[in-house]
Amino acid sequence: QVQLVESGGGLVQAGGSLRLSCAASGRTFSSYAMGWFRQAPGKEREFVAAISWSGGSTYYADSVKGRFTISRDNAKNTVYLQMNSLKPEDTAVYYCAADLVSSGSWYGDEYDYWGQGTQVTVSS
Repeated sequence: QVQLVESGGGLVQAGGSLRLSCAASGRTFSSYAMGWFRQAPGKEREFVAAISWSGGSTYYADSVKGRFTISRDNAKNTVYLQMNSLKPEDTAVYYCAADLVSSGSWYGDEYDYWGQGTQVTVSS
């Protein structure tokens, strides 16, 4: 079992920054990959970023590449999503997820555990 708790969401103006955190507990954090996904109202959940268990490999959706950075601190059992140059279209509920099998995946169905989500709202 893995428990995930996101924090750091909020309201920010376009062009601003936020850093999301996801604290994990349960299984050894350094043994599995992590991902961030988001879901806007009326839209399907979409992949944002993923990171391998060691942090050595990262993956990004084209829509956030160059603006968002995923990182992890295995000593703190936490994964982060630094979001810069935010746009109104980044508004969504952001979820972190744990992938116990692969090194990080674009596909939500491959993730085994999910957090409850944190709201990010970007005003224009």
